[in-house]
Amino acid sequence: MKLLVDADFVVYKCCAGAETEVDWGDDVILVTSKFSEAYACVERELKKISQNFMWDVPQIVLFFSDSINFRKKIQPDYKGNRQRKKPCGYKRVINKLKTEYEVIVMPELEADDALGIYATANPGNVICSPDKDMRQIPGRLFNMTELMNVEQAEGERWHLIQTLAGDQTDGYSGVPGIGIKRAIALFEENGYSWKTVVEAFADKNLSEEVALENPKASKEDIITVFLALQRQNFCLTNNLTNLLKHWPSHQNITPEVRSRFGIS
Repeated sequence: MKLLVDADFVVYKCCAGAETEVDWGDDVILVTSKFSEAYACVERELKKISQNFMWDVPQIVLFFSDSINFRKKIQPDYKGNRQRKKPCGYKRVINKLKTEYEVIVMPELEADDALGIYATANPGNVICSPDKDMRQIPGRLFNMTELMNVEQAEGERWHLIQTLAGDQTDGYSGVPGIGIKRAIALFEENGYSWKTVVEAFADKNLSEEVALENPKASKEDIITVFLALQRQNFCLTNNLTNLLKHWPSHQNITPEVRSRFGIS
């Protein structure tokens, strides 16, 4: 068993916590950090995660987001409210982790994308992430508080709910005036389907095109997902054919990567 860790979250938190400020006066404030403290914090956090699985000796695999994000090409204001620079030592900590752990970064994808692809291509492992988007991925999920099993149907429902309710953290508004509770009520009343999604947007004079602007995938990806839903063959973020279609042309897919993600 492997623990598939959303390491963006862990490293950011530790590096930010290791920062200190020195106020020199005259409008000058210097931000400093100790690399050793930041790295020690990351190691403690990873140890705490693994201690929740004392019945096994799991291998830890760390996932990081690429510096380029394909979603910004589709929706430029994606995560527009997260413009703060990375904390001191962020890149150095990641470089050090690469020498001691298995680290996965997929071109133009976020850590949660790679987590979902790897987890569905390699069942039996555990996703470790506080990101609520991970509730769309069938399999075992440790949200840093509890271990849960996400059934396929549950993941399908959560994806639809988020499409209506939106995700303010990522800059996707969803349907104006609809939150999680209202979205669930609508689906319970009208059925969990794309038809319900389109009708909810239409009630606010918004088109299906707006619904498809969900920044967690491109329009083509969303269509592929819902066609799979209709065939009861849902596998979020693991449509490898579609992934290859959108793979950056300047990035070669090595045999090692193909083998790791089950790409023939």
